[in-house]
Amino acid sequence: MARLDTAHRKAVPTGTFAFPEQRKEPLENAAHVRNAIARFNQVAGVTDAERDAAWKHIRTAAKKYGVEMQEGSWREVGKKH
Repeated sequence: MARLDTAHRKAVPTGTFAFPEQRKEPLENAAHVRNAIARFNQVAGVTDAERDAAWKHIRTAAKKYGVEMQEGSWREVGKKH
């Protein structure tokens, strides 16, 4: 997956990010959604409330792009099933 360059990242609508206030983890396609799930625990400087909201954004995007999620909660990310 190609990384977003600065110009493209700035052009992405704020609501398209899992963490819109920080503009972290874009959710523009299935690959971005899978990446956001995989990197979820690496996002620093956010509160649990922001993580809850981001997880809702990710779940919505996953449904939109047909990405199957094994985790029911962000607290399960990175744990073996």
